[in-house]
Amino acid sequence: MNKYLDKSLSPEERAADLVSRMTTDEKASQLKYNSPAIERLGIPAYNWWNEGLHGVARSGTATMFPQAIGLAAIFDEEFLNKVASIIATEARAKYNENVLSDDRDIYKGITLWSPNINIFRDPRWGRGHETYGEDPYLTSRLGVAFVKGLQEGEYEQLKTAACAKHFAVHSGPEGLRHEFNAVVSKKDMYETYLPAFEACVKEAKVEAVMGAYNRTNGEPCCGSKTLLEDILRKDWGFNGHVVSDCWAIRDFHTTHRVTNSPEESVSLALSSGCDINCGSSYALLMRALDEGLITEEQIDIAAQRLFKTRFRLGMFDDDCGYNQIPYEVVDSPEHNAVSLEASRKSMVLLKNDSILPIDINSLNTIAVIGPNADSREMLKGNYFGTASQYTTILDGVREYADKARVRVLYSEGCHLFKDRVEPLAGKNDRIAEAVSVAKRADIAILCLGLDYTIEGEEGDTGNSQAGGDKPDLQLPGNQQQLLEAVVSTGTPTVLVLSAGSALAVNWADEHCAAILNTWYPGSHGGKAAADILFGSCSPSGKLPVTFYRSVEELPDFTDYSMKGRTYRYMTEESLYPFGYGLTYSEVELSGLDAPSQGPLGKDIEVSVQITNKGNYDIEEVLQCYVKDLDSPYAVTNHSLCAFRRVSLSSGETKTVKLVVSSKALEVVNDEGVRIPGSGNYTIYVGTGQPDTRTTQLYGRACLSFDYSIAD
Repeated sequence: MNKYLDKSLSPEERAADLVSRMTTDEKASQLKYNSPAIERLGIPAYNWWNEGLHGVARSGTATMFPQAIGLAAIFDEEFLNKVASIIATEARAKYNENVLSDDRDIYKGITLWSPNINIFRDPRWGRGHETYGEDPYLTSRLGVAFVKGLQEGEYEQLKTAACAKHFAVHSGPEGLRHEFNAVVSKKDMYETYLPAFEACVKEAKVEAVMGAYNRTNGEPCCGSKTLLEDILRKDWGFNGHVVSDCWAIRDFHTTHRVTNSPEESVSLALSSGCDINCGSSYALLMRALDEGLITEEQIDIAAQRLFKTRFRLGMFDDDCGYNQIPYEVVDSPEHNAVSLEASRKSMVLLKNDSILPIDINSLNTIAVIGPNADSREMLKGNYFGTASQYTTILDGVREYADKARVRVLYSEGCHLFKDRVEPLAGKNDRIAEAVSVAKRADIAILCLGLDYTIEGEEGDTGNSQAGGDKPDLQLPGNQQQLLEAVVSTGTPTVLVLSAGSALAVNWADEHCAAILNTWYPGSHGGKAAADILFGSCSPSGKLPVTFYRSVEELPDFTDYSMKGRTYRYMTEESLYPFGYGLTYSEVELSGLDAPSQGPLGKDIEVSVQITNKGNYDIEEVLQCYVKDLDSPYAVTNHSLCAFRRVSLSSGETKTVKLVVSSKALEVVNDEGVRIPGSGNYTIYVGTGQPDTRTTQLYGRACLSFDYSIAD
């Protein structure tokens, strides 16, 4: 028996033996994302490109969860791990079925190029809704949970192989990503941009890392010795494989202009440790070899890494337990129930002048208005699969209204971003109808915002002038005009805001009775929104990003310094702060128990009582923030250092324990080195930040205690 078929050997040993039996041409062929079959060795074709950001994407029917930014708003590592495990189960089931029919096409494998753990540093970035928000600690914890959910299961093999992307310092502008050089200080690099990647490598043992399109401090990320060799492999001990972003290696010579030919680009990528090419550049590997730009040993190393992953996935072992996952689990009722639960947990109540929840039995007529009211596209977010059923917000409201025999009047109101709905009509051709509908209703549910067709990845969106990014933070098209027209009728108006990023809805905050932010809430988003609006459940999401009042207070989009960015470094008051979100009850925190000092390197155990003083069963998110009082290297404000989601029945009190890692007491100096902080801290415990705006919105402040490092 050939050694590579011996299951008693390690994946590394099996991969080395298999690669040793290949010709040079065969080895080079395996470094392309669409790796061909090598029949004489029993190697089937394999396409490495598949996506699983919030459900198995682009390969037919699958359970569709809320977009990643919505999953982040749940602030729950355990729940996100459960979601990721379901995604991996469905990916395996679909893969097993495809293998039976020898369908080896793109988007049908079990190497999932997810999660996106870039930091959402600027609300204009179109791809920000693929991420877990602006905070490196939250992103780290959720990234680790998601990777473990994709990779770990009941068998020794990997369930699927996760891929942390895009490494590194990548968050727009989309229109410049193929030529842009992200200049970043060592402090910002190690304090903000790298922690989530380090956590996914060291804690979750992520199997793959994808390089970014841009340059970082002059080096193209997919050909960066600093990133791929020095940091990733040497400093962090990464032993998986690296994949390029799609056609990023071509950018080396065409737009970054750091090489002079395609062959030189191939050499730079492979020599720097990029093992597999999403694109076509590695078709030139043999030419680069002939020209002496690369060595056969470099090809061997990359091929061995890739086959180690395939062996870890059990691809060559008929008895791999995951091979038995049946197709019937795909889009199952059980998985869809979790999707609906995720949608409910993800939505964030931003404002409520006691109008919510709506007592439907007191109504005769409901107006449902807006371009997102009956939109399936809004539910999806990008990198989506195909749901077997979609429930729009209009559908969800109508289900409640029909049961209560309440009339629903609907108007699109305006186009999502154009100045008219019908091409031959005049401007604002639906606003008069919307006003008529609102006047006849007891309450107006106004559904505004964005969708993935105008906010997303360069090349995928319709706003080509912005490359997928937002030009500003305003509602697009005529939506603001529609908003003001509906509110002017005097009918109490609930704004249901759907977007993957922050919008400066200052006018709505002043004039709408309530604002519910749904993100891109998944296929059951309309039902989840209706459940919250009519009180079947309480909202419980928290913002993983800051909602700014205007774009003017932000630094230039191309400036990668963290100064003035995100809740940790901003100096202006936010509209809605990171970590904020209302429920249908009031909670009270008491009985804070924590040490006043401890030795260097010791975690801090914090205990607090939380009481649900209202009439609704709720879930709340307890949050800890740390403020270093004296270090010159501390962040301007404070940093999230622990969080926990808690369920509370009406009137219930729970004692909750939180652990603040000793790492939270460290700071990063100008050389990018993590060092002990000043030793003097204030640690805050609440259901949001300790900033003045959060205190104003909640009507209560965080609890706090001082902590010092004992000599």
